[in-house]
Amino acid sequence: MSAPYPAPTFTGPRLQAAIIDLDGTMVDTADDFTAGLNGMLAQIDSKQTSREEVMGYIGKGSENLIRSVLAPRFGPEQAHARFDEALAIYQREYAKINGVHTQLYPEVEAGLAAMREAGLKLACVTNKPHRFAVELLQQYGLSQYFSIVLGGDSLPQKKPHPLPMLTAAERLGVEPRATVAIGDSENDALAGRAAGMATLTVPYGYNHGQAIQTIKSDGIVPTLLDAAKAIAAHHSTTYQVPHPHVSE
Repeated sequence: MSAPYPAPTFTGPRLQAAIIDLDGTMVDTADDFTAGLNGMLAQIDSKQTSREEVMGYIGKGSENLIRSVLAPRFGPEQAHARFDEALAIYQREYAKINGVHTQLYPEVEAGLAAMREAGLKLACVTNKPHRFAVELLQQYGLSQYFSIVLGGDSLPQKKPHPLPMLTAAERLGVEPRATVAIGDSENDALAGRAAGMATLTVPYGYNHGQAIQTIKSDGIVPTLLDAAKAIAAHHSTTYQVPHPHVSE
């Protein structure tokens, strides 16, 4: 796939790791979210949602998803009062269908394989609950590429807070400045930048209903394979300190 975007420009050192988002970056899970939410809404006797509505809410964790869906259907007080019940029902419903309506985005596995071949350490950092993230990665045969998987419930903070990114880099044994964060939303870029990482954005996915061009990153890459190629290009131009010549 040819890139309709300018080539990314990295100013940092040779990259040693990539931290990659899940929903909207590796897998299209909007229909799973919609089905899980509708299962929950049916049980609390409320109006059903749609993929279009849900796409504007994805990316900030399950709690935000539930609050966003309840807000236009109930008054503020009632939405707050019903939140715990709605979240518990939603998690039960989502557990039944996790991955059923999901599709892998093009060139995801090819991109992961290319990054690993280039020597990058890989982590998946998502705001999705950890158990659901692990299940999805296993379902699509992607678990083999990641030595670290962090979910929205793995740490006290979620993206856009930098803690998940910094924790992933630490566990990978790589400095943040030698790491690139790849995702589809502003949350991914904000978290990566706050952690001192390079950032790449994919143009598909959700981004809370906002245009991808509104995200400040080091570049837009059409697929994860294009991300791997951009990283490889950076590696080929990164200055390598030569070994001193030792005369015999």
